Amino acid sequence: MNYATPGLHNDGSENRMRTTPEGFPIGAFAKAAGVNVETIRFYQRKGLLPEPDKPLGGIRHYGAADVRRVRFIKSAQRLGFTLDEIGQLLKLEDGAQCAEAARIATHRLADVRARLADLARMEEVLSQLIRQCHSRQDSVSCPLIASLQNGD
Repeated sequence: MNYATPGLHNDGSENRMRTTPEGFPIGAFAKAAGVNVETIRFYQRKGLLPEPDKPLGGIRHYGAADVRRVRFIKSAQRLGFTLDEIGQLLKLEDGAQCAEAARIATHRLADVRARLADLARMEEVLSQLIRQCHSRQDSVSCPLIASLQNGD
């Protein structure tokens, strides 16, 4: 069985990565998954990615399922899931427990909305302070600096 995963040349044309029948050595695996080797090792330390057995005198090889798993992890990270949440989602990757996945995602969405609300408040305060700075050009005290000094 060949675990080759498509790759792209700089010109956008597709090629196939060369692998052994056992799969990818770690460098080729990292490249196929779009991460670096240290990311692979980090995911292994965090328990998100199993470390394959190392044959006596040989090197570990990773398969196409491992590439899909890393891509799953990266996709979840882009949506803001924590590593703990990703670990929970990986346990649900067969897709049969949608309610549990939705519960985890609902928690993440609440956190995203809270962050957005914080950012909106920060935007409003900064906008007000900037307007005050522009309207008080002859003032000795800058409203922005004064606000920061007062801990507002």
